[in-house]
Amino acid sequence: MSRPSTPLAREERPASASFAPAPLTAIYEVRTLHTDAEREEAATLVQDRQRWLTMRGLFVPAQADITVLFRDSQMRPAGLYEDGKLLACMIPERDPDLGWGEGPCLFLGCVHTLPDQPDDITRLITLWASDFAARLDLPLVRTEAMARQVLEAEPVTALLCRLTDMGWDVRGSGTGREGDRVARLELAAERRSGLSALIGCRVHEPQASSDDRGSA
Repeated sequence: MSRPSTPLAREERPASASFAPAPLTAIYEVRTLHTDAEREEAATLVQDRQRWLTMRGLFVPAQADITVLFRDSQMRPAGLYEDGKLLACMIPERDPDLGWGEGPCLFLGCVHTLPDQPDDITRLITLWASDFAARLDLPLVRTEAMARQVLEAEPVTALLCRLTDMGWDVRGSGTGREGDRVARLELAAERRSGLSALIGCRVHEPQASSDDRGSA
């Protein structure tokens, strides 16, 4: 015959699962843009960013139809979000023919950030891209930054200083994929344990690029 349950016995029983803490939700999220509405929002961000650059006399890509790339259902653009707000958009690609750099890489093309935002957005993209490339077993992330002047001239120098502080390496300059003069940038891939608590990731594995939109 079993003894009646005592208060002490009840306290020693394992806690019910209903008392387990809820999983933490990441503050930011990078995800593939699937819907027409998401793609249109990204295209609008690109237009806003280019307008912001033009008003300040800064470099704007010569290619006029970048927004078309974000609207193209064959492309797989991604967006960085904070609580549903789009902070940045880009087109991740695997091993595109850049004409510069050796070995496989994750390439971030057409990166645009929300105007009048701090460098924290670029730093978040840097952290995410480095970790994402490592999880794809790619050793490097590459991207290009507008640099119509020599790299030692402003405002290019200030931009490159900020990027190198974040871990990017400058690999010279030349003609970019879209035909503009650019600074060539590389970032080492690195698995970052715990990053998912800050930045969630729902990005499809990028496909190998087969286009030839630009040449070096």
